[in-house]
Amino acid sequence: MGKAPESSWMDRGTSALKSHVQNSEQMEIRQTRRGFLQEILGCEAKTEFKYFIGGDQIAISLEDTDCFCRMCCAAIHPFKMVVKELNTDAEMVSVDRPLACPVGGCKCCCYQEASFTSGGEAVGSIKEECYYCVPRFTIFDPEEKPMYKIHSPTCCGGMCVNCCAEGNPCGKGCCKVSFRVYDPSLDDTEGDAPYLGQILRKPKSAMVEIFTDAQAFVVDFPKEATPAQKGALIGTSIFLNAIFFEGEQS
Repeated sequence: MGKAPESSWMDRGTSALKSHVQNSEQMEIRQTRRGFLQEILGCEAKTEFKYFIGGDQIAISLEDTDCFCRMCCAAIHPFKMVVKELNTDAEMVSVDRPLACPVGGCKCCCYQEASFTSGGEAVGSIKEECYYCVPRFTIFDPEEKPMYKIHSPTCCGGMCVNCCAEGNPCGKGCCKVSFRVYDPSLDDTEGDAPYLGQILRKPKSAMVEIFTDAQAFVVDFPKEATPAQKGALIGTSIFLNAIFFEGEQS
């Protein structure tokens, strides 16, 4: 995907966001682990993430939502989350996700969505598409134009998730779940369609996998992405975790 046309929103993003992601190609997002006893008792604590670039923690975030929604509507609960620079609490990006119906391929309304801001200015939004078999999402820029398409790698003409895309699912590819970032103007239905970036859920240790739902993601940013676009992709990682992985141990 070539460099997007210059627009007023392209330079958006707080100084904290720009200073960390301007020249970064990758970010790791780790969910804070909670005690397994808390999980067993059904207490769904507020989701907290730590953000790393090159092994150094640069930010932290904690969701703002009520306990009842977290316990009863884990996969669809509304929340707000602000990613703040470590030590300074300066905002990098904020995620606002409203309540909506669970993901599904047979909906005509109430799609899952979220909006992303930085310093009070919109940097993008994401919305679920109508799909069959493979969940698909579109990331829009602040002018409501498609910026990226997001979905797992596919096979069979785009009808099935390619479980071997990240390696042998019975070996080194075990427990890896990826969502790839595509140019919205290209046909991405073929399994070998070129992708621009990726959000990869990393495998967890056996103890973490069994006793908690703590997640870890690696975000590979598109080469031409601006800080504003990278901020939208950071927010997308939080959004995808809420939809597909929150409460999965329940």
